[in-house]
Amino acid sequence: MTQTNQSAPSATVVPILVYADVGRAIEWLQGAFGFAERLRAEWGGAVSHAQLVVGDGAIMIGRPGGVFQPPRAGEVSQYVHINVDDVDRHYETAKRFGAKILEAPRDQPFGERQYTAEDPEGHRWTFSQHVADIPPEKWGAKYAARSATSRLSKR
Repeated sequence: MTQTNQSAPSATVVPILVYADVGRAIEWLQGAFGFAERLRAEWGGAVSHAQLVVGDGAIMIGRPGGVFQPPRAGEVSQYVHINVDDVDRHYETAKRFGAKILEAPRDQPFGERQYTAEDPEGHRWTFSQHVADIPPEKWGAKYAARSATSRLSKR
């Protein structure tokens, strides 16, 4: 039986992003990208970290400290990919909220319609909507001989 913990997100994968101003990031991510705040921790009168949810996914955000630093301008070491129901509507909301749009919505050869935005602290986000069921071979990919899903389910 899997142990639950009410203090942790239930998503299988939870990216953790560093923001200089966690409180401001919470508000912005809710308004621009539609996240909902699940939990926040405050130490010393400031928000030190928070958990945000969207659909069945989650992210955590925290303030800088030690080796944990926000992104540097002009460098991309990671980005977060999130599936949404209506990418064009999501794009319009993010744009109205002041998201820096790096790529406007467009259909991809692998059956997704996507756009990419950057938040005020430089984190990159790609939002994606399923628009067609395209076999991987049609766009240059193939399934692994033994998929990660089958390996994980046998644990």
